[in-house]
This record gives sequence, C-alpha cells and structure tokens, in this order.
Amino acid sequence: MPRPTPFDLVFEQIAEEQFPGIQSALAEKGYQATDRDAFLMVREVVMLVRELRPEQGLGEGVDQLVALIHHAYLIWEAGMLTLSLGHEQAAELLEASAPATVKTAELPRAYYAQLPERRIWAEVVEGEPAEPLDGCFVHTTFGGELRVLGVFGLHPGRSGFSVVEAVGSRPGRLVRLDGTPLFAPALSGGAAARLNSIVGGEELLELGWRTRFAAAAASLEAVRWTP
Repeated sequence: MPRPTPFDLVFEQIAEEQFPGIQSALAEKGYQATDRDAFLMVREVVMLVRELRPEQGLGEGVDQLVALIHHAYLIWEAGMLTLSLGHEQAAELLEASAPATVKTAELPRAYYAQLPERRIWAEVVEGEPAEPLDGCFVHTTFGGELRVLGVFGLHPGRSGFSVVEAVGSRPGRLVRLDGTPLFAPALSGGAAARLNSIVGGEELLELGWRTRFAAAAASLEAVRWTP
C-alpha cells in the first residue's frame, strides 16, 4: 500500500469541494496561481485559511499554514504528481556530487516528492528532538525561484506534522560549518544506521532542487506512455 501524503490526509475532500472555486476566482482576476501574494488576495483562499486555522490561533504559524495550502493547491492544479522515491533513488539524490540543472520544459509545474520513511532527519525546532522528513512539496515561484516545503514528523500516532519552507535560487557550493558533507548524518548513531540529515534551510532548498531530476524523469515517462 502506498503511504498517504500530507495532501491525502488534509486536502483530499477540501480539494474536491473548494479548489475548483479558487481556480475559477484566480482565472477571473487574471492572477498567476504561483504568485502567493496574488493567491492570498482571493476571497476563497482567505476563507479556507480561516477554516483550517485552529480556534486558539497560530500566531507566526499562520505562514506555515498558508504555505501548505498554496503548495497543496498547486499540485492539485498541476495534476497531482507524487514522486515516491525509493532508497536507491534517495541515495543518488543525497550523494556528494550534485546533479546538474535540468531544463524547465522537462518539469511538471508542481509535485510532491516522498522520500523513504525515517531516512532523512532534521531538527525542525531548535532544541527539540529531530523529526523524520516525509517529503517535499516543490514548485517554481512566479519570479522563477524554487519553493520547497518540507513535511516532517508525519506518522499515524500524531495528529499533525511540521512544515518548513525554503525559497530561492539553487544554492551555490554549500559547506557545513563542521566540514561534514551535505546530508551527512547529524544524529547520534546516524552513520551506523545509514540515516541522513538536513542541517539548515539551504540544505532543504538544495534537496528540493535535486528532486527536480526525478520529477523530470517521471514527466518524460508519462509523456512516453500517453496513448
């Protein structure tokens, strides 16, 4: 059985009931869906944010909720592509030699890249225990940068999950302060368990850029098998 994605858990019914109305409103106003500022000017979006916001409020967490809704809408609009990456594919993405850039024309507009369970970990909140990365929502912004929303701590025994967003052009040559390679284990015992870690937003952004190679391959495969 495939693992449920954050979209499956939160937006399956919402998408069917509310996303078509958002799509119509964006088209009527002539807004680009990837422009988050414009997206938030749509009345239907504001109402959805209020609907999903807990009664006690979110404070600064409202930015994470908005990011989650925006990413979810964009993968729905783009055709609901989920990349389920196995251990071998993940190992290729995480190895020290980073893949080259792919052509934009080969890429889907938005997708969710689901990584192997409990393979990659990160300290989402400083001083709190590390959480495993389930996957990343990825899309290109209105301005041509990449938005990567990492989803952490998703498991059946928890009512929610954590999200962290990184936005920008592809980072240049990244170097950790301690000299270890990107995505090298940062957990105690992580090396022996063959676990990887994300340290900082730039590593999350770099991982998002690297998933584009798997997305390009999946997009080309879909074209190849289309009747």
